[in-house]
Amino acid sequence: MPLVLVTGGTGHLGRDLVARLLRDGHQVRVLARAPRPSMRVEWAIGNLATGEGLREAVQGVHTIINAATDSPIAQRGRVQLMDLFRSPAAVDLQGTERLIALCSEMPVQHFLHVSIVGLEDASLPYAKVKLAGEKLVRNSRIPWSIVRATPFYYLIEKILAKASWLPVWPLPMAPFNPVDTTDVADYLARCVFDGPRGEHAEIGGPDDLGLAELARRYQALRHTNRAIVPLGVSERTARRLGFVVSRGVRGALSWEEWLARRSRDTQAAA
Repeated sequence: MPLVLVTGGTGHLGRDLVARLLRDGHQVRVLARAPRPSMRVEWAIGNLATGEGLREAVQGVHTIINAATDSPIAQRGRVQLMDLFRSPAAVDLQGTERLIALCSEMPVQHFLHVSIVGLEDASLPYAKVKLAGEKLVRNSRIPWSIVRATPFYYLIEKILAKASWLPVWPLPMAPFNPVDTTDVADYLARCVFDGPRGEHAEIGGPDDLGLAELARRYQALRHTNRAIVPLGVSERTARRLGFVVSRGVRGALSWEEWLARRSRDTQAAA
């Protein structure tokens, strides 16, 4: 089996992706600042943001799946004022540029870049950084593919959990279709070895729901009670905020099913 390098392999999507690749029998190397004993992979110790260890990580690699990202909003589970003005670019832009340069020097056969649905219309600085990184891939001369995905369920849950102290939740009704990371991982594993290079169909979840409706179902399953105030927004505003319905592949796991599975996993780990 060819050697696959995964960046972002210790994140939510990355862990699911690595597990899927290993289950399919692939040799997997993960770029990380420190190894995790729980993951049975070959470790390449390095840092995409600084370039440390990248050349050694790419050495001998057939395929790279670039799933690394640096989103302060995802890390915190909430938006801060600074997020409206700037977003770090060391991973998503400069890190992608470094990987592309190394792929041009070495015989890497496929560079699959993970991106986000609806970047062209989104206005947050993080989205602009992601779009700039994606453009680097598109304009490169390496054999590339791009897969765009909608926001992940874990991020929606994190945002709602962080808002639990608020008695009132004003939330937009604009529909989008967030997705489970295991569904995205399964799709990426298919795209990386099957079919043509270039832009693949984007992937989102099975249901088109507004954040207000997602919150209502979250509260019902978590047995919480906060007043939800649905907010109407224009389609243009919704797209600028990243509320976009994917028109490509649909994942299988619903929001309610994901929440139920999350509860079972949490109870089992307790």
